[in-house]
Amino acid sequence: MRIGYTLMTEQAGPKDLVGYAAGAEKAGFDFEVMSDHFSPWLDAQGHSPYAWSVLGAVTQSTERVELMTFVTCPTMRYHPAVVAQKAATVQALSDGRFTLGLGAGENLNEHVVGRGWPPANVRHEMLAEAIQIIGGLFDGGYFNYAGDHFRVDSAKLWDLPEQRVPIAVAVSGSQSVTRFAPIADAMIAVEPDGSLGREWDATKLGPPTRKIAQMPVSWGEDRDAAIQRAHEQFRWFAGGWKVNAELPGPAGFAGATQFVKPEDVAAGIPCGSDVDRIVKQAGEFEAAGFTDLALIQIGGDQQEGFLRFAEDTLLPALRG
Repeated sequence: MRIGYTLMTEQAGPKDLVGYAAGAEKAGFDFEVMSDHFSPWLDAQGHSPYAWSVLGAVTQSTERVELMTFVTCPTMRYHPAVVAQKAATVQALSDGRFTLGLGAGENLNEHVVGRGWPPANVRHEMLAEAIQIIGGLFDGGYFNYAGDHFRVDSAKLWDLPEQRVPIAVAVSGSQSVTRFAPIADAMIAVEPDGSLGREWDATKLGPPTRKIAQMPVSWGEDRDAAIQRAHEQFRWFAGGWKVNAELPGPAGFAGATQFVKPEDVAAGIPCGSDVDRIVKQAGEFEAAGFTDLALIQIGGDQQEGFLRFAEDTLLPALRG
């Protein structure tokens, strides 16, 4: 299982993220993923720069690591034709190191353009059309499209990279697996649920494909401080994606998680400097068939220490 590092845009500014990307590559991570949000989940996180500008800079501050959006919603805040152009540009800048991670989105980020927030079935319809458009533009030449949700009129990507951009799609259950496995190159999920990967491969009717997951940790020498930090900045995670996709802003997440206790967060997120706890939880994803796992270090001011810990202790332990 390849181990990655998460460039969490909700908890650091753009210049810091570019520096962390270089540091994570130096520390030995295999790949790096970046969230693409208009707003942080909670006010305490305090940041949300434009992911695609940061990604452009990261392509120049790194040389080896694969880069990936985790994930971009190509349906409301961005038109899919524009997402295709952005992805092709990042792929060219990174010399073929980019994977386009896509998902159906969250109200938190997409409501800002004033188009409302459709139900999950409609969001999946929109995402399926968006993937058709993005793939059509990646094919080269002029592209036209008329669907139920999108139209494209004589569009062409003028700077196509030598290597086609792979598309990974976030799924959470049978409905999304059935719809997206046939049209995506890789699967994204956030729970160590082996049934998702098995159904994905069965639906795709081909050799097993890449499966990418994400796991938060709150590293720190002071475990109590690490637990407090995780509770302050990451308790939104406790709601699960079906809830998280519907809430419109940080105030909603604060209200929905007001009764989540620090010990509740610590029960699900490794906190402190116990390497064995992190390795054990990561092993659950490996056992579930995931090929890649991106770690999130909670706390924007804790990244440099975490990267030293990862280089010296954590990555050798995970790989050993």
